[in-house]
Amino acid sequence: MIARFIRVEQMSLSISVACAVALSILGSPSLAGDPFRKDNPRNIGGQTEAAFIAVFHEGNYSKAQIYLKEAVETEANEPLAHAMRASLAYSDGDLGSMNTYAQQTLKAAQQLINKDPLRGNLYLAVGHFLEGAHTFKTKGAIGAVNKLPQVFSYLDEAEKQAPNDPELNLLKGYLDLILAVNLPFSSPEDAITRFERYAAPDYMVSRALSAAYRDLKDYDKALESIDQALESNTENPEVQYLKGQILLNIGIKNQNLENLQEAFTYFEQAMIKVEQLPISVQISLRHDHKKVQLEMDKLATQPN
Repeated sequence: MIARFIRVEQMSLSISVACAVALSILGSPSLAGDPFRKDNPRNIGGQTEAAFIAVFHEGNYSKAQIYLKEAVETEANEPLAHAMRASLAYSDGDLGSMNTYAQQTLKAAQQLINKDPLRGNLYLAVGHFLEGAHTFKTKGAIGAVNKLPQVFSYLDEAEKQAPNDPELNLLKGYLDLILAVNLPFSSPEDAITRFERYAAPDYMVSRALSAAYRDLKDYDKALESIDQALESNTENPEVQYLKGQILLNIGIKNQNLENLQEAFTYFEQAMIKVEQLPISVQISLRHDHKKVQLEMDKLATQPN
């Protein structure tokens, strides 16, 4: 399950605390702000915020790495910067760096906990989650599963501070959705309701819901959610790729050439910027780009 959570949408763990698309990508990264809260905002740090924008608005992980290198020097007490570096290292298969950044996430979160127990506990959960993902890749599932009680314990402590906090609910909402999609007797409806009601920013909520509905094979709702995400992220190759995946699934299910052709169009758009994506996403995108072409060829050659 840990591997599934890390892989979801082929995005880094830091999607759980994504940036607000409303911020101008042309603005100076030296201006710090809180992309999650209108009330009681936190000073997250300008370079970290710029990295958010690069990843989640532009889908440009290469640019984000530049901002994050500066962030961990000038904003070293911000655990999110370290968490993002850890998750990007995971995406690129650099497990040694991932473990180092996970430890730095835990250290920064521990330093934050007295000043801001909500975010301190939240990022202690993130840090232990990252450690669990590292353990899964290096030692196997048993050690990784043993990390989950710590993750949930810190999430519970964070929730005691502010149960309706949007940053908390984005992270916890992702976990709830993954559990609901992959475990029997879980309620995806409850998870989706919580996620829609409390998580923010909205475009990340739409994006997460589209992936959840895709995995639940509710493709009509998946398309509705991904179209909402595309309204704010028209040029983001990851969002384009996700819509292509949904259309590919629909096309295969219904043996519909038009759906496959539309999926191919979105994959083609995403391929233009493939080099700015993490290695794992590049591999997956290239695979699906070839897959849809094979499916179109197979369907086109079938007798009427």
